[in-house]
Amino acid sequence: MPTNALMNTYGERALTLVRGEGAYVWDSEGKRYLDALAGIAVCGLGHAHPAVTEAVSGQASSLVHCSNLYNIPAQQQFADKLQSVSGMSKLFFGNSGAEANEAAIKLARLHGHSKGIEVPTIIVMDNAFHGRTLATLTATGNRKVHAGFEPLVRGFTRAPFNDIDAIKTIASNNSNIAAILVEPIQGEGGIQIPDADYLQNLRALCDEHDWLLMLDEIQTGNGRTGAFFNYQLHGVMPDVATLSKGLGNGFPIGACFVHGKATDLFQPGNHGSTFGGNPVACAAGLATVNTIVEQDLCSSAARLGKQLLQQFSDELGDCDHVVDIRGQGLMIGLELNTPCAELVAQAAEQGLLINVTAGNVVRLLPPLIFSDEQAQQLVAILSPLIRNFNP
Repeated sequence: MPTNALMNTYGERALTLVRGEGAYVWDSEGKRYLDALAGIAVCGLGHAHPAVTEAVSGQASSLVHCSNLYNIPAQQQFADKLQSVSGMSKLFFGNSGAEANEAAIKLARLHGHSKGIEVPTIIVMDNAFHGRTLATLTATGNRKVHAGFEPLVRGFTRAPFNDIDAIKTIASNNSNIAAILVEPIQGEGGIQIPDADYLQNLRALCDEHDWLLMLDEIQTGNGRTGAFFNYQLHGVMPDVATLSKGLGNGFPIGACFVHGKATDLFQPGNHGSTFGGNPVACAAGLATVNTIVEQDLCSSAARLGKQLLQQFSDELGDCDHVVDIRGQGLMIGLELNTPCAELVAQAAEQGLLINVTAGNVVRLLPPLIFSDEQAQQLVAILSPLIRNFNP
């Protein structure tokens, strides 16, 4: 039942979801929905996945929490797995994507100060999204989410996304730069996909100027774009990478990875977390990552994403009000020429959960376990709604 005890930070919420299984969820009235949002790229294995359920319940029955003052076997096992999957050197566990990005921002400042920079500055991108804490809010390139929270945190400068020349101009005019923080694909910004050599060019600039290349893989990671990390599709190794969302298949956990010159920046006392890397979260994460790897769900996401892009192009390619159909893996955006938030409720009426971001982009983030039949169902429900959309 709705309550007035909660702060109204999410606006009106029409549905009450009470159960999930695989790619489907059910509301309090017993209606079933095909979930093409996966908790905003969180439940990559779908809902109530047996491996995650078993791992969480098993760990919870023995030890839920003991703090990071002690060694935690589940944490060590999970860290070893992520080190192997990522190719990165070390990592720090937090509880969310915003916390992972906060750790990255602190690393950039340590790197800058180690070079004698008084005000280390991070280049961030227009229309980016990095979190809701004060520092990650500042790093986010959206004036609407800044409003009312000034003064923002200093130490950031902005550049257009996918514009290498703009980065070069900043480099020639600002000697305080310590790092670049960027999403390989902008999610909240409307599924914006940069040029194929964008990350490679950023890597080269960071090497030239001794900056940290910091990749926010919170939405693109965990197999969603066709590799476990998006940077693996480009042959690029970052100095820092952040991960969360699908890492625990719904159980809160985040991680900040380091490599190269960022590996030993954090020393004892520089950073910490009460709950980060707790036994239950790490058990959930290990079960999630093992399943993604063992079932090769990265390849499945790549294949199904191409299939969905082709099907939507076939169905909607001739619609005048559809500006673009784009995506990589199971991260898909259908851009209209007008705001289309009403499509969320219209889709829900038809038993489909979607999202609209950046005002006019239908964002699809289905679970990695989506079947061909469920993909066809998604296209069959959503295409007529978009074709007939008339705001």
